[in-house]
Amino acid sequence: MHCTILGAPIQAGSGRMGCDMGPSALRTAGLASALTELGHTLTDLGTVTPAAFRTVTHGNAALKALPEITAWTEALTEAAYSASADAMPIFLGGDHSISAGTLAGIARRAADLGRPLFVLWLDAHPDFHTLDTTASGNLHGVPLAYASGQAGFEGYFPSLKAQVDPKRICALGIRSVDQAERLALGKAGVTVHDMRMIDEHGIAPLLRAFLERVGAENGMLHVSLDVDFLDPSIAPAVGTTVPGGATFREAHLVMEMLHDSGLVTSLDLVELNPFLDERGRTATLMVDLTASLMGRRIMDRPTRSY
Repeated sequence: MHCTILGAPIQAGSGRMGCDMGPSALRTAGLASALTELGHTLTDLGTVTPAAFRTVTHGNAALKALPEITAWTEALTEAAYSASADAMPIFLGGDHSISAGTLAGIARRAADLGRPLFVLWLDAHPDFHTLDTTASGNLHGVPLAYASGQAGFEGYFPSLKAQVDPKRICALGIRSVDQAERLALGKAGVTVHDMRMIDEHGIAPLLRAFLERVGAENGMLHVSLDVDFLDPSIAPAVGTTVPGGATFREAHLVMEMLHDSGLVTSLDLVELNPFLDERGRTATLMVDLTASLMGRRIMDRPTRSY
């Protein structure tokens, strides 16, 4: 497979400094070599530059960095669309606000190809707030709502040329949901598998059912992997830790199943904050998970000494 890598060093959406170092940390942890060792070809497209900021005001006084995030979203939408031409793009965040742009651009690409776009959202949070409902004002909490065409973004975020059908979204590993998001998710028809469902049924049957839907519709699949999908004990380098996340083996199983499906067409790696890491172990884990998604098997996995 030919892959493109694109950095999006955004931290304005998280309310905490450090995520802008995420792309560099992923590169330093060996993302490129992990891909090429598996036989993939690679083009590193460097770093996205945001569009010009414009004055944007909103009635929700809690909103933070709205001009910055709208500018990044505009630039990333175009960059994602370009990067997905005859290649699998891998977007290096930055906080999860990057997905407002990556999803918008990939949705446009899918529409051009006449194929439905599905989204697997691996995260502790559904990020399904609108500009009106977010109480924290941190805009890494809105990308999935924006990209799926929920109301309230018109006139603030860029107009969508294509949107994701919320019924084609699966949020897996959820364990922190606000009431406004809970209501919106149910109304929109998003499939939500929280950690209780994973505990009761196992992660494999839940993911397999979703992948069967993607395959049945000849869909493209965008995977958005947030560090806080993982349990903080194995991935401390994130500013939004929630206990009880995916284990090392659950996370690798998800990636191995995704590889076996042959359905993944684009990937986000987000919310890595190297300032909070321990000797780079979270960055290394994110690279290892990407390698599993791209074909590394258990028998290929190296031993590491720390």
